[in-house]
Amino acid sequence: MVALLSLLIWLYLVFAHGKFWVSAPELPPAVPAELPDVDIVVPARDEATTIGPVIASLLAQDYPGKYRITLVDDDSTDGTAALAGTAPHLRIISGQPKPAGWSGKIWALRQGIAASSAPVLLFADADIVHDPRHLSSLVARLMQPRAEMVSEMVRLNCTSVAERALVPAFVYFFQMLYPFARVNDSRSTVAAAAGGTVLIRREALERIGGIEAIKAALIDDVTLAQAVKASARDVGEHAGAPIYLGHSGLATSIRPYPRFADLWRMISRTAFTQLRYSVSLLVLTLAGLTLVWLVPLGAVVFGHGWSFVSGLAAFSLAALSYLPTLARYRCNRLWSLALPLIALFYMAATLGSALNYWLGRGASWKNRAYSAGR
Repeated sequence: MVALLSLLIWLYLVFAHGKFWVSAPELPPAVPAELPDVDIVVPARDEATTIGPVIASLLAQDYPGKYRITLVDDDSTDGTAALAGTAPHLRIISGQPKPAGWSGKIWALRQGIAASSAPVLLFADADIVHDPRHLSSLVARLMQPRAEMVSEMVRLNCTSVAERALVPAFVYFFQMLYPFARVNDSRSTVAAAAGGTVLIRREALERIGGIEAIKAALIDDVTLAQAVKASARDVGEHAGAPIYLGHSGLATSIRPYPRFADLWRMISRTAFTQLRYSVSLLVLTLAGLTLVWLVPLGAVVFGHGWSFVSGLAAFSLAALSYLPTLARYRCNRLWSLALPLIALFYMAATLGSALNYWLGRGASWKNRAYSAGR
């Protein structure tokens, strides 16, 4: 009976959950018909290993309009600012001490926004390199069809064994949680973004109360998308979708995660935050993930009769739904057979995130700790 329930869930997920498993959409290279000025804000804290190629790629954009890059050096101790180089339309701001109640990245963005004046802003992470056509393509999508915010899931680094095992699954699970088709549908309340690349109209940011409106958010990209979509819907701004989320073929993260422990820390940093620090949500989440991922595998290995058939069908649907994401990351299709074990790793990291919270360790990133519960 439990295996049959798992199969019914997978039938819903594959056929009625916004086609989450389709590794799309992806913006094509394009030149915008309108050319608004763009201010690119790059918050950076101890990014010496990546900042050089990142800034070089932004300086090489072929955008026909005017753009300027503002690097906000967030109290780096490794010479990040010096390694960024110099250029006529690059400026470097030394970040001020972070006030209480702000996340580090949002505070750095706030300073870059305050120093800018363009009607369009691009928030770009300090570990992402951009194809020269990227900014033009993002602006083209912002302009037509009109959107308030355009965000992309950039191609993540996927070279080590740990990355091949876990990085495509991270993208796949994100798509499952926030089906891109629903994010891009104005009739749906689902909203999300990928924080590495966010292009936003200044007026949309001001409508939600500025970046200050999400100052304490640790999952800042999703929080921003939710605020922008809700605001646009409240004022009747769009007949179409106010936000766009897709995959990127023109931007790549160069941040490596060579070991399983590195990915564990990345997941556990905000997993319990995603569950709003709720014990009941944690229990329901782990129970639901067990039903979705572990029950089919258990039915295949130990089941008989209809239990085995249901488990095999559910396991097969899960594996097949993972193939488009594996193809995007050029990973062996056999990784789809390990998906239940990969999900178990994510479940354990989520539980680890909760344990960190209960032990008062909170979240930590780049040698900066955040109090638990914020």
